[in-house]
Amino acid sequence: MLAVAAAATLTLLVSACGGDTERKAEAAGEQPQTASLPEATTYEEIPNAPIDPEPNAPTEGEVLHPTRELTVHDAVDGEPIARLPVKQISSPTWVPVIARDGDWAQILLPTRPNGATGWINTSGDAVESAENDYLVNVELDSFNLEILKDGEQIGEWTVGIGEPESPTPTGRAYIIASIEETVNDYSPIVLPLSYHSDSHETYGGGPGTVGIHTWPDDSFVGKANSDGCIRVTKDALEALTQLPLGTIVNIV
Repeated sequence: MLAVAAAATLTLLVSACGGDTERKAEAAGEQPQTASLPEATTYEEIPNAPIDPEPNAPTEGEVLHPTRELTVHDAVDGEPIARLPVKQISSPTWVPVIARDGDWAQILLPTRPNGATGWINTSGDAVESAENDYLVNVELDSFNLEILKDGEQIGEWTVGIGEPESPTPTGRAYIIASIEETVNDYSPIVLPLSYHSDSHETYGGGPGTVGIHTWPDDSFVGKANSDGCIRVTKDALEALTQLPLGTIVNIV
């Protein structure tokens, strides 16, 4: 569950942000048409997904990891809209739960549009469940990022954010992966979020995923000068990489 860096790169995900299968069926009797559904990853868009009804509300802290590919529905017992994979960008998939209805869980998705949600059936051994006591708050107006554990602040830093032409999107995002950067030298690790740029369709040919990363110097601190990503100091990144995947990053 810990966000340990994977030996992969984000060249097609957030490389421009710095510069200014085999699939298993959900069950043996799954409907054939499920295979044609989009995969719920940062590379996809699910236009018919329900949008997060309370984009800055606290959650109960439950996060889920699918033990196999699961079908995502638009409501409890609703229409299938996507497939939730076991991995996201070489990291294990962990998604936050924002609502419960018996065995059904409404989860945040890492796809476009920002704030996309869906419902999965968690009965049997479909998922592993864990409690995440951490929360990251980012206040854009004050360039402030804080980490909370059990509601208590354990770290606070001044950060850089998106410039006015490419603002950092607001809402209830979450950390979807932890990636060791092996191509660019602006950050040893990049933490891609579930949100995407509203002004850039792509960063370097990828899906425009917004991420958290460092910068070669501290000239970014307290400034709006990125393409939408959140730039942090090295000690902030070190603390953030210790957080579990699925940790909410509440951006206001």
